[in-house]
Amino acid sequence: MTGLLIHQAGMALFQDAGRPGRAAIGIGRSGAADRSSYELANRLVGTAPGAAALEVVLGGLEVQAVDGTIWLAVTGAPVPLLLDGRPEPTGAVLVLRPGSRLTLGVPPNGLRSYLAVRGGLDVAPVLGSRSRDTLAGLGPAPLAAGDVLPIGDEVADEMRVDAVPAQQYDDRPVLRVVRGPRDDWVRDAALLTSSTWTVAPDSDRVGVRLAGGRLDLADPARQLPSEGAVRGAIQVPSGGEPVVFGPDHPVTGGYPVVAVVVDADTDRLAQLRPGEQVRFVWAQ
Repeated sequence: MTGLLIHQAGMALFQDAGRPGRAAIGIGRSGAADRSSYELANRLVGTAPGAAALEVVLGGLEVQAVDGTIWLAVTGAPVPLLLDGRPEPTGAVLVLRPGSRLTLGVPPNGLRSYLAVRGGLDVAPVLGSRSRDTLAGLGPAPLAAGDVLPIGDEVADEMRVDAVPAQQYDDRPVLRVVRGPRDDWVRDAALLTSSTWTVAPDSDRVGVRLAGGRLDLADPARQLPSEGAVRGAIQVPSGGEPVVFGPDHPVTGGYPVVAVVVDADTDRLAQLRPGEQVRFVWAQ
């Protein structure tokens, strides 16, 4: 059976479109952090929407085709690609013949890259999805060296586009936000948009932690019952440093949500790397 042999796993996870519609029973959506890049990778190789792909953080992945030829594409953070030692571009359809190796280096900008294969990756779904939810521990285990990933048959279309422009990410992006239900719980919500924030090192798929300022609570002793949470919600813990929820966020939260990143900008949020700066602006 045709498959991908993992020589170096890096920080790679299986991801797809996630588990929508299950928050009422305590299960978050999860899914690809940068949905547009994930979807583009599948489209390039003619794979059905929602098929499983690999989400790779800061490169470090090396794969080899075994027992057959594999068509694949890499999108998102523009990692240097070496196919049998030969440089190849991201955003293009690549052919791995049996024995060929593809190595993903460290991208100059951005954080997450997506590797999709024609037919998708045939791993067992959990609760209807092949996404790894890092908070709940649901879904296929993280990749390890020596794994062989079977190629599926989820083909939707011919490969009509050979390549697309490689994605580049500008410095200090500006993300749009709308006011949250608890914006009056902080003394000065305007500080959210007037400050420049820095992505903290302990950011992950659960949430992007921000440093460089404080949003002080108007009444630190005031208690808030747990409320439903969404991707992009900006919570303010007692310490005052905001946390922006990512795809693996909990389904409820007990800290006030002062703003929410508009859904269209959460893909850019997913490409912020530790130490990078970001600003917010109120959506019009």
